[in-house]
Amino acid sequence: MKHVTFETTGSPEVMSFSHSELGPLIQGQVLIKVHAAGVNGPDLKQREGAYPAPKGASRILGLEVAGEVIAVADGVTEWRIGDKVCALVPGGGYAEQVVTDASHCLPIPNGYSFEQAAALPETCFTVWGNMVVRAELVAGESVLIHGGSGGIGTTAIQMASALGAKVFVTSGSDEKCQYCLEQGATLAVNYHQHDFVEPILDATEGKGVNVVFDIAGGDFVNRNLKVVAMDGRMVSVAMQRGMKAEVDIFRLMAKRIRWTGSTLRPQSIEAKAEIAKGLKQHIWPLLNSGKMNIKVDKVFDFDDVIAAHQYMESGQHQGKIVLKLI
Repeated sequence: MKHVTFETTGSPEVMSFSHSELGPLIQGQVLIKVHAAGVNGPDLKQREGAYPAPKGASRILGLEVAGEVIAVADGVTEWRIGDKVCALVPGGGYAEQVVTDASHCLPIPNGYSFEQAAALPETCFTVWGNMVVRAELVAGESVLIHGGSGGIGTTAIQMASALGAKVFVTSGSDEKCQYCLEQGATLAVNYHQHDFVEPILDATEGKGVNVVFDIAGGDFVNRNLKVVAMDGRMVSVAMQRGMKAEVDIFRLMAKRIRWTGSTLRPQSIEAKAEIAKGLKQHIWPLLNSGKMNIKVDKVFDFDDVIAAHQYMESGQHQGKIVLKLI
């Protein structure tokens, strides 16, 4: 099979193509012929050498795909050869074929192309697993989402809105803020022009938000603590503004804030399977009905993978970036 490779870490130009063979399936796995693959921030970090593949995972880039099941291993009962699926994969998505656990596959939603479906798994698993499972956001609450115009942000806005929460966001330009409003946000703050603390407190009558869904980290952490309500929750899923922060511990204590977070890729097969069950039960009906419709910003041909990474690094995208293999 043809797949993306890189001999040294660095800029997008280090990527090239190679051919190799996959090993045999083990119990519970499926083999997918990849039609499309999502491009995500962790792919860029892995290419740069900052986010190596976990032990036992493929070193080939790519964490989500959509395609056709072409082989099933012993113990797989929910999928058959010929089924069309989208799937979270532990690596190996930038390839003509990929292996993943059967429990990490989901049906392609009604009316979705392979390219649209490939934009779903990594972000949906991340947002559901953190914003809903870990931070326990429920209908009637409020959430502040940083980086609202990216793939994670778009999914978080739509998911929170569809579940009945009030959504506030930050983004890096007025154009991106307008996009976030179109996705379902009530208020969008351009963080390059305004500190988000005062607008969020004003919008919540000084109470703050129940949940902060944070991809920023760094200098945003203490500002997050200012806008979290009493007994609120903060969940960290990325560190785009830095891995370290000097935290106002007293504010954390005084407001009884619960601060959690996770990374998706190293989690166990069983943990990811539980997330998939939650998505199938609660989110896939919203996708099937059109109440959620995650936007694909741009589709690149597989051979243009370097351009796809360059585009993501530029920060111009609004929504997801996808590679088309077939």
